[in-house]
Amino acid sequence: MITLPLVLLLAGAYLAGSVPFAIVSSRLFGIDDPRSYGSGNPGATNVLRSGSKAAAALTLAGDCFKGWLAVWAASALGFDALAAALAGLAAFIGHVFSIFLRFKGGKGVATGLGVLLGIGLPIALGSLGVWLLVVLVSRYSSIAALAAAASAPILTGLVTGSAAFTAVVLFISAILVWRHTPNIKRFLSGTEEKVGAHKH
Repeated sequence: MITLPLVLLLAGAYLAGSVPFAIVSSRLFGIDDPRSYGSGNPGATNVLRSGSKAAAALTLAGDCFKGWLAVWAASALGFDALAAALAGLAAFIGHVFSIFLRFKGGKGVATGLGVLLGIGLPIALGSLGVWLLVVLVSRYSSIAALAAAASAPILTGLVTGSAAFTAVVLFISAILVWRHTPNIKRFLSGTEEKVGAHKH
């Protein structure tokens, strides 16, 4: 049942998710807007291409935090598992379709990880482990993100046994794959940049 508290929760989660930490951190560290180089994505991996590890770390932490915050806040306020899952989804949607960036945001990898962290630490660690393994082997953040996205719904189902959380994570994973379509095309054409490559 849709209630006013639930609507306010989801609206707040969406707005929190919309905060573009890639843009904020870039301005704080005096570097170029990440939408102007590399993949053009306002996310931690692309900010890293600027050469500023500090800005990239702040972006990663901020984007992850807002995903976690949405799920944690819903639970702390007494909402049920379905509402908490939807709050996480709202934050993720906010990042991908940020109202502050004219509904053009990042791919959502870090924010999705934050949502997983809010749902359960083992799920987040498992997905992060998959990402790290693949990125270490391939040096492609995009391919690692796709592998992590594929594993996340499975881990969520195994750890929580919750249909609500599993369905939401599956939806998040589907959006992540869709948002990585340009990366997949660049990878297949041999033009995808590897982790650590600086902007030109």
